[in-house]
Amino acid sequence: MAAVFALKEGSYSVDSTKKFIPFDPEKDDFKSRPGSIFIHVNPFLIKTEKDLILLDSGLGYAAEDGELFLYKHIRNAGFDPEDVTLVLMSHLHYDHSGGLVKEKNGRLEPAFPQAQHVIQRGEWETAFSGKSSSYHTNIFDALQRSADLHFVEGDGELKPGITYQLSGGHCPYHQVFLIEEGDTKFFFGGDELPEPEQLIRKFIAKYDYNGRKAMELREIYGHEAAEDNRTCLFYHAKRMPVGKVQMQGDAFTVVPA
Repeated sequence: MAAVFALKEGSYSVDSTKKFIPFDPEKDDFKSRPGSIFIHVNPFLIKTEKDLILLDSGLGYAAEDGELFLYKHIRNAGFDPEDVTLVLMSHLHYDHSGGLVKEKNGRLEPAFPQAQHVIQRGEWETAFSGKSSSYHTNIFDALQRSADLHFVEGDGELKPGITYQLSGGHCPYHQVFLIEEGDTKFFFGGDELPEPEQLIRKFIAKYDYNGRKAMELREIYGHEAAEDNRTCLFYHAKRMPVGKVQMQGDAFTVVPA
């Protein structure tokens, strides 16, 4: 049976410079960082019978010994980073793609050179356009040199049990994934469904490319998850990165999976 592991990378404040600064919600003062938003970062690892799958890669921050925190979290889950066979990317904003590379001798190189990286072609082209500071092109330069890149377009099936859907709410070429094995179904909505709270209360977010569409997609994904008994993976969740969606009348509730 497939199993999921939340690779918690921590909490951060982000101001107008779009720099991610570590933040401890239990100790640090929110008021000390005016004009900032606060986010939590949770890449995911899914073990299926045939693959070890990484869903988005976090910020790519490293420990004092120089090793990626992401590597350490993968090992803590009982695996080796070299075991990862698939890297499924919802989109390429920096807080989701920073861990795709690591620094070695002053040069960036792919963090998972043995894995196939699945990316929407339009998102890759957008990332290289230079029109948004949310993308760090040095990451993609390094990937282009030696990573195994697999570009997809629209909706489709990557392989039996793994499907992708072009969603396009948070950014024009954002995609979501459904991973199924036996009776187990994992839904990864990236930044279309980043937190349980965004199911519980309806709102249009200013940080989305198409806020109304993103709001409507959350409603659709919530109903699908409840009806199909899907386990949802919330990338920006503060306390509950893995949850089950239930309906109470017309309202959603989310419980730990």
